[in-house]
Amino acid sequence: MLFSHSPLDFYFNKNSDNFFVEEIPLYPFDHTGEWLMLKVRKKDTTTPEMIQKISSYLNISPNQIGYAGLKDKDGLTLQWISIPRKYRSEINKFSDKKIKILEQDLHRNKLKVGHLKANKFFVRLKKVNPTTAKILFSLIKEIKKYGMPNFFGEQRFGKFGNNFEEGKKIIEGEKFVKNKKLNKLLISAYQAKLFNDWLKERIKLSNIFELKENELLALGYPKEIIKFVKSQKHPFKLLPGDVMSHYPLGKLFYLENSEDSERFLKKEISPTGLLPGKKAMRAKDYAREIEKKYDELIPDVDGDRRIAWVFPEFIELNYNKDKAWFEMSFILPKGSYATTLIDLLKNPKKYLGE
Repeated sequence: MLFSHSPLDFYFNKNSDNFFVEEIPLYPFDHTGEWLMLKVRKKDTTTPEMIQKISSYLNISPNQIGYAGLKDKDGLTLQWISIPRKYRSEINKFSDKKIKILEQDLHRNKLKVGHLKANKFFVRLKKVNPTTAKILFSLIKEIKKYGMPNFFGEQRFGKFGNNFEEGKKIIEGEKFVKNKKLNKLLISAYQAKLFNDWLKERIKLSNIFELKENELLALGYPKEIIKFVKSQKHPFKLLPGDVMSHYPLGKLFYLENSEDSERFLKKEISPTGLLPGKKAMRAKDYAREIEKKYDELIPDVDGDRRIAWVFPEFIELNYNKDKAWFEMSFILPKGSYATTLIDLLKNPKKYLGE
């Protein structure tokens, strides 16, 4: 069964000693052009805070600074930003205790949100005894083979974890937020909550399909669906009409037959979940029967699809018995959360419930 292990006893403190993330750019830079690309190391600072400091120093609008993604405040992070080339001499004099410019390059275009291939992480877990370390090695072996659910992490839901509730009120007309950016942020948190709830149900359904055929028939599942699912080797079960994507980025298409499940097992494709809104592609057939329960009417916001299952690329694992440290280096595609991996290892019930 997927992520059915008991909670593990270890300690994780998200700070610059135990958490490190580095962006992997989507493309190589041109080495020429009107945009100065800066590789920035920041410590215990959010990306907007870092951009505000640099824009204030250069006396320019924050909108003139491009970035590919928002990086965590708690930890040591490396990311690329872009500024107009004409500010090169000024930025070379920039100094801040928490922000350091490590590299420079040139490019023809401004860096934009999403211009990011993946993120490389280093995570140090503490107070890990030998028994827990053995279990961690075993769980990670399974994740290497089958991947993990791509839940949105807690960061998406705000400091108090209730941004999605405010977003729901906006959608239902119970709340009005004049600030457009805040309005969009709150609605996106609600979209993320709906996605997480859908993914949670799909994992539970995948575990139910571990039952024998006669038991599934007794529960009311159609024989053709049972046959379709039982032919699959991956523990996360695909359904007819699922919207699939080439992994990690690619064109969306409908799952038409169980043969495509082999491509999922080979990490060539992955199912996607709905972020409800306008223009988003919907699942069909049996997959739609589940998805439509989470397809809240969001008329004024564009919807999207999100990869529902990701395959972390583990670079190095190390257990230091003397210090009781378990260290992991791994790569995740953009938009995926390292904290989700940590939470799933520590206690999967945090996402999946009982």
